[in-house]
Amino acid sequence: MNKRQMYYQILNFGMIVSTALMIWKGLMVVTGSESPIVVVLSGSMEPAFHRGDLLLLTHEPKGPIRVGDIVVFKIEGREIPIVHRVLKVHEKEDGYAKYLTKGDNNSVDDRGLYAPGQYWLERKDIIGKAKGFVPYIGIVTILMNDYPQLKYVILATLGIFVLVKREN
Repeated sequence: MNKRQMYYQILNFGMIVSTALMIWKGLMVVTGSESPIVVVLSGSMEPAFHRGDLLLLTHEPKGPIRVGDIVVFKIEGREIPIVHRVLKVHEKEDGYAKYLTKGDNNSVDDRGLYAPGQYWLERKDIIGKAKGFVPYIGIVTILMNDYPQLKYVILATLGIFVLVKREN
């Protein structure tokens, strides 16, 4: 492979990565959520969602969150967001609200998952509301988290494929 072909393949790879980033940023703008897509990592929401389901989120900063809504929230000190259903809402007349969540498949509410001393979620903790899902498509993400070496094998394979693929 000559230099020109090598530069072309590197440019092609860069375009693929750039396209993926643009799609992600576009979804962020359309949904209004910092994380427009999340993967369900546990069975806590069964039967509504199963492990590996891909959720599409929206975030309406002023939109209401009601009992029964499925929200994705982040807890201080925890890296991975949680997908659970709103169990209770305490709302004041000025619009300030606090939320209590619970997984459909869990026997108790989420107070044990919240940060120490935290008994309710606030609006700032909520990343978005689930608006749709694609079943089991996120299983690849789970496999790559469970088997980190698989992630490197897939990335290396894709990189080699892009570099050795020749355009006619």
